[in-house]
Formats: sequence, C-alpha cells, structure tokens
Amino acid sequence: MMKTKTTFIEVARDSDFTIYNLPYGIFSVGASAPRVGVAIGDWILDLNVLEQEGLLPTPGANVFAEATLNSFIALGNDVWKKTRQRLQDLLSTDNTELQDNHSLRGKAFVKQSEATMHLPVEIPGYTDFYSSREHAFNVGCMFRGPENALMPNWTELPVGYNGRASSVVISGTDIIRPSGQIKLPGNERPVFGACQKLDFELETGFIVGKATELGQPVSVDEAPKYIFGMVLLNDWSARDIQQWEYVPLGPFNAKTFGTSISPWIVTMEALEPFRCENTAQDPEPLKYLQEKQDSNYDIQLQVAFEVNGEETVICNSNFKYMYWTMAQQLTHHTVSGCNLRVGDLMGSGTISGPEKSSFGSLLELTWNMTEPLTLKNGESRNFIQDNDTIIMRGYCEKDGVRVGFGEVRGKVLPALKW
Repeated sequence: MMKTKTTFIEVARDSDFTIYNLPYGIFSVGASAPRVGVAIGDWILDLNVLEQEGLLPTPGANVFAEATLNSFIALGNDVWKKTRQRLQDLLSTDNTELQDNHSLRGKAFVKQSEATMHLPVEIPGYTDFYSSREHAFNVGCMFRGPENALMPNWTELPVGYNGRASSVVISGTDIIRPSGQIKLPGNERPVFGACQKLDFELETGFIVGKATELGQPVSVDEAPKYIFGMVLLNDWSARDIQQWEYVPLGPFNAKTFGTSISPWIVTMEALEPFRCENTAQDPEPLKYLQEKQDSNYDIQLQVAFEVNGEETVICNSNFKYMYWTMAQQLTHHTVSGCNLRVGDLMGSGTISGPEKSSFGSLLELTWNMTEPLTLKNGESRNFIQDNDTIIMRGYCEKDGVRVGFGEVRGKVLPALKW
C-alpha cells in the first residue's frame, strides 16, 4: 500500500496528473519563452518561478528557465529525486510555503488549457525497437506463416534500428501523408505516389538520463539508472513504402516522416509502484541480458480514432506484455560500445497483447485489410485516411493511486502534390 499524499490543488479523481506523478514538460504562454513545468491536475507549476525564489534544490543552476529538460536531466539521479521530493512537499496540504503565498501562487501556476507544449527534450538520437512478441508474431504470420513468424534472432536479442531524431514531434503536430516508391502486385517496377497504407504504432519511449563514453557499455543491472522517464509514442508507419524499401537494410522513408510523442515525461520514480513481473523469456537470454530483478511496468494503453470530432476506441493494450525490457534494450544498445547522450529517445516498438482488441497497429487489427474496422459513425477503416486523428492514452492505477501520461495525438493531412 502506497503512503497517502494530499495536495491543496484540486485534482480530479481520474486525473493523470496527481501528486504521485508530477511529470516534467516544456511549456510557454503567449509570447513568453518556453520553460520547465510539472503537471498537477489541470495546472502547470512553473519551476522557473520556484527556482528563482530559491525553493528548489538547484541553486544557481537556472536549469528550469531553459527550453529543454536536458540540463536538468544531466544533473543526475540524486537531483531528480530531491527535486521530486521537494515538489511533493511544496504541493502538500501540510506545507504552507506555497499554499499560503497567494502572490507566488499567482505567478507559479498556469492553466494547462492556456499553455502551449513543446518537445520536452532535445533529442540527439532516436532508436526504435521491435520488442513485443505478440506484434512480431502477428506480422510474421501474415507474411511468412506461423511456422516462420519469428526470425531466429528475435528471441535472442532486442531487435532495433536507428531512426530519425529530427522528425520526432510533439503531440498535436499534424502529420503530412508521406509519398515514396510503392511496388504494386504484378508490376515489374515500382511507382511513385502517396502512401495508401498509413498506420499508427502504439509505443512508449524512454528518455536517456545519463551519458556514456564511446566504447563503454552499460550492464543490465546498471541500465535502470540511465533512464530518466517515459513518454507515449506513435511511430507512424507507411506500410506500402516500407514493404518495398526495407530489404536489405530495414525501414527508411516509411518511418522518417514523423514520430509523435506526448508532452509530459513521467519519471521512473513515479512509475516505481507499478513495477511488475517480467515476461518469461525462452530461451534464457545470454548472460549479459539476464536481469536480477523485474523491470517491467503495468501501464494501461489505449488507441482511438477521431473522425469529425467523434472518437472510437479501437485498442486496449498494456506495456506489461513487452518481451524485452527497457533495461535489456539499453544494455544491448551499448554492448558494442555505442555511447549514450542525455535526451536520447528509445521507442519500445509496437505494443500488442494476446487478444485482437489489444493489437497495437491497424496492420494487425484489420489483419492486413482482410477484417476492416467499423467506427462509431458507420465508416470502415483498413488504414488511416486523410483528416483522421489518432489518439493514444496511457496510465497506471493501483491502490487508488493514478499516474498517467496524458495523450499523444496527431491528425493526418493530405500528401503534398508533386
């Protein structure tokens, strides 16, 4: 049972942003400069204001006046922990420093509805993994049959590829339908045109919190210390472009046109109460990937279509279905000596569960266009159409305590004319 915490800020029972959470983000209001805040209920607490008042354990650092979280993250785990504890203390009903200082409260609190959110970190590098067994098996079944669904290496290592950090965008950013080469059945040569099989991929991402030197790997036991927090992630996918281009080097233009993330980074400390048992791995991983403790998390995930303002929930999944953990992903990423940088983003790969309703992509939900989805308005979908909006949400809940991510959403706009 978690120790009860109460705040003087009114927070709805179903709010993702409770005092147990306090996720970090970058916001601005009007023409003001972007700066660091934490979410509490419907509000943003401006950490730059608190830092200038000397109320936070970052004296003279001025990290919360910056337009990214990188400098704060680089201060290290001890500062993250002390800052979180101090913020919980300042927001507590038992503390009057902020509660009774109405002048300071007037400067420090901003309505989320009045703020513009920005990318929370400068992202030096982006890596996307392929770590949900159910997803990998489903996709393999479609194209190779159940006997050969998983490639021989899949159960031996966290498969991944290096993506494009420059096209990672904040929730709410429109996505232009990509164009590229498409090889149609029966045609000898490809054609150039707009993607016709545009898909979402339900993922989470973790933010690297500690840099390493080139040539210095991170052990799987030390790996959790290198993770600052998590975001929701939609790794948009052009299935028809990818099918033609991915051999022999993997995804390229089918993935580089946009990856959307949620604006709030939920810290690993906030997620700690929701740690759960790892998925059983068979065969036993090689020694460098063997963990001594569970490092999976019970995070409920949801995907919805929004068409003409009406939502249809099409997927309910959970992060706990992941086969490879974040610790294993990070360790495998560095085992060759690849260095990490603060702010690096690592995507989980599509998260699918055992039931059809928990499949994390349209490719699976429609079983490659053989079982179309029906939306609330009666329209059917195999893949995403122009002006459709995809919304992803995620949260943890236990013992009456809720810690959530908010949402990541993106609207698809028509392809550019060539």
